[in-house]
Amino acid sequence: MRWALVKVALAVTTMVVVAFAIPLGLVVKELARDRAYGSAERQAATIGPVLAITTDRTQLERAVASAETGPGGRIGVHVPASGKKGRPAEIGARRAARADVAAAVKLGRASISPVRGGSVLLQPTAVAAGIAVVEVFVPDASLTNGVMTSWAVLAGVGLALVIGSVAVADRLGTRMVRPAERLAGAARDLGRGKLGVRVREDGPRELRLAASAFNSMADQVVQLLANERELAADLSHRLRTPLTVLRLNTASLGDTPAAEQTRAAVAQLEREVDQIIRTVREQKAQTQQTAAGAGCDAAEVIRARMGFWSALAEDEGRTVRVAGADRPVRVPVARPELAAALDAMLGNVFRHTPEGTAFAVDVHHADEAVIVLVSDAGPGIDDPDQALRRGHGGGGEGSTGLGLDIVRRLAESTGGDVRLGRSVLGGTEVRVWLALDGRRARQGGRRGHRLRRTLGGRRRSARTGS
Repeated sequence: MRWALVKVALAVTTMVVVAFAIPLGLVVKELARDRAYGSAERQAATIGPVLAITTDRTQLERAVASAETGPGGRIGVHVPASGKKGRPAEIGARRAARADVAAAVKLGRASISPVRGGSVLLQPTAVAAGIAVVEVFVPDASLTNGVMTSWAVLAGVGLALVIGSVAVADRLGTRMVRPAERLAGAARDLGRGKLGVRVREDGPRELRLAASAFNSMADQVVQLLANERELAADLSHRLRTPLTVLRLNTASLGDTPAAEQTRAAVAQLEREVDQIIRTVREQKAQTQQTAAGAGCDAAEVIRARMGFWSALAEDEGRTVRVAGADRPVRVPVARPELAAALDAMLGNVFRHTPEGTAFAVDVHHADEAVIVLVSDAGPGIDDPDQALRRGHGGGGEGSTGLGLDIVRRLAESTGGDVRLGRSVLGGTEVRVWLALDGRRARQGGRRGHRLRRTLGGRRRSARTGS
């Protein structure tokens, strides 16, 4: 489109310049010719009064010499013979042929005749002896004086107009093309899965409307995908919770072949649900960053999830403690993501600790981070590093390690981390550090270090009984 506009502007401007420049050039040439002959007529008029008074050769030569003849003598006077015995007089420079002079006398008005190097103006003037003719030579240089300069100026103006029109057309084309290119690039990026791409609404009105429609469409696509993935994630999480109950119940079926088949089927189903959760999380990771106002109340999520797990803990005789969830604690993660991470950590407690094992959930809120601690009184984890490694949850045979991987990815999405250690209850402690400001968390702010030291002091105090 840009080059098309430039070509159109170039063609139109060139035609306009040619249409006006050629006539103007011819007019300039004609004006220079009229100016040269007008000057010759004025010079001839200076001799006319002298001829009206006298035809004396001496006086006429003096008048011709005093006239503005220019270099080389350009004025001549043809005086007719006086009386029968008189002879015609030729005064000054004579270039015109006798026939041209006789034709001017017969015509009775000024005429122009070509001569070598230019042309002459023949001006008849009545005298006592008849008709005298004043001849003024006009060289070719006088006929074209200033014409070439005027033509050069016209050509320069025409060229400047063409260049200016091309520049303006290119500027307008760029103003139209760049928004269109941005719109096309955004469409390609959206097709490649970059759901956060948007187009700046500028340029001509039509392109602004197109950019606005594209942004609205992209928002709707993001919303539809978020709703779909939210539904898939919610369904997967809903399935995973009763699966944990099924796994626990299958442990009481004994060692019969039917019981083994039931446990294998439950394990297979749990792996499939884990795979669904993994896939949904990978897809949701792209849209989570583009969601406006992402975040949730961690205390509300913990209270809601503990409402379910507390009932299951009561059935198994487990002691449950929840601390720090009595006031709002805002974290920069989506509610389903935090719920999935809590379910994963609490599910590991029920899965890998004996019935009757106590556990606790603590929430600590600082200026730079929110720390969620899930601790139990179980046997603990022998190799925390291996447990945190993707795909090696350390949960025994059949474990996929997806639970801790979900927790780790949730923490790292905020700039935080996950650590495993020995809890104050004697078992495993999973500490999830959710940074409220990713940059300061990565740099290790002083307040975060103070909070870590405070938590460490509390754990030491709990071990020593102080």
